Amino acid sequence: MYDIIGSREKAVAVIPDPGLLPRVLKYHKNVKSVILKKGGRKGTERLYETEVIYGDPDTEVVHVEYGMKFRVDPSRVYFSPREAKERQDLAASVKDGEKILVMFSGIGCIGIAMASRKSCEVVGVEINPEAVRYAEENAKLNKLRGTVRNILGDVRDVCPKLGRFDRVVMPFPEDSLSYADLALGCVKPGGTVHVYLFSGSEKEAVERVRESFGPAAEVISWKKVLPHSPKTWKYRVDVRIRGENP
Repeated sequence: MYDIIGSREKAVAVIPDPGLLPRVLKYHKNVKSVILKKGGRKGTERLYETEVIYGDPDTEVVHVEYGMKFRVDPSRVYFSPREAKERQDLAASVKDGEKILVMFSGIGCIGIAMASRKSCEVVGVEINPEAVRYAEENAKLNKLRGTVRNILGDVRDVCPKLGRFDRVVMPFPEDSLSYADLALGCVKPGGTVHVYLFSGSEKEAVERVRESFGPAAEVISWKKVLPHSPKTWKYRVDVRIRGENP
């Protein structure tokens, strides 16, 4: 499986196997560059190691989804076009007037999807300076009903200083559960936390979230988002915080 990111005029392909190059070039004439993705996401900035193996070394493009524009360089920051529908589903749950925290916010896609649909306030926290730069530019590219603020820094350092939110999003499936304590400290009683994680089954995903968040959180819904490997899926588990959380 590979991703095509960009527009009809200029797109880049991100492939996991160099053997896919001929197929990409045959069926996607708008592809000007091909990026080879190596291994899994690594380091504090959660990036793939990449190499441009075909075409233009300038791999920055403007990607359009659901009327929104995202400027992105897939060789320098993480972006998944396959999650466009998921971003819309998440944005649909937001209500006008909400204050929302997006941890690990990347180039700002989730916050922009929310603020494009509702009059809400979104704060994104991201440790990768390149991603924050793109997030700021992307916020300016789109006509937003709400407001989006992007903060550069480690979520553990930044988020405790931001107060409490109606909704917290944790789009870091590799390790989101280790930040459950942080999310509990950032969400208002009665608020919602959206947790993304990799798991072998819905039951396992829900049980792991319940164990990590404890009795302060009630699981209210869950869904399969995308396949990750032959036996693993990315799930989103939504929890509501009861009473006076810690």
